[in-house]
Amino acid sequence: MSLRLGVNIDHVATLRNARGGMHPDPVNAARVAIEAGADGITAHLREDRRHIRDEDMERLQALCLKTETPLNFEMAATEEMVEIARRIRPHAVCLVPEKREERTTEGGLEVAGQHNRLVPMIQQLADSGARVSLFIEATKRQIEAAASTAAEVVEFHTGAYAHALDDGDQALADSILTQLVEGGTLAAAAGLEVHYGHGLTFDNVAPVAAISEAMELNIGHFIIGEAVFMGLGPAIAKMREIMIAAREAA
Repeated sequence: MSLRLGVNIDHVATLRNARGGMHPDPVNAARVAIEAGADGITAHLREDRRHIRDEDMERLQALCLKTETPLNFEMAATEEMVEIARRIRPHAVCLVPEKREERTTEGGLEVAGQHNRLVPMIQQLADSGARVSLFIEATKRQIEAAASTAAEVVEFHTGAYAHALDDGDQALADSILTQLVEGGTLAAAAGLEVHYGHGLTFDNVAPVAAISEAMELNIGHFIIGEAVFMGLGPAIAKMREIMIAAREAA
């Protein structure tokens, strides 16, 4: 089974916004990523617009349509964002939890606890032609809740796995990885496409890429950071090489 790489270009916009002006342009980053072999482009339009802006999403969609590359629009589950997504009409929409004070997404969306509120939004997005993905923890409760909506995809939060490895806690990382594997099996059995993302690097991506149910990995911050040292195209090429090797070995 092939494994896709979605490249998140949010933090090119973070760098641009730190100085103001137009450079570096996240749309140019998306163009380079596509030329380097990215299977899709991901961008998160946050409510506070801290990095990606509305006009970025419009330009990204124009580029992705021109190059026939899927655009994955990450967003909070709010009426404002639903309306923007329905207007831009990206290939996919990924609903993520969002807190104003967080530096980055800190966990999965609470689909089970917000089911009645989320279902109409998910249906509206699906009706507009988007493949809806839910960014969740790999737990039975959240997977079953996701499967009872119009969402076609779940993306499992791999941040806890990455943080455990950063902290040198291999036993905890192995336990979380087991949960990610079991979650993939359960989600696929429920008819959901399975993606993984958050905190993945050259050093920790292989065990996740080896999960047989994984169809796509979405990676951004690490790739953009490595691009400072080795260039964006080579960073994407190296990540793809590691992913492919891990899948073939599995």
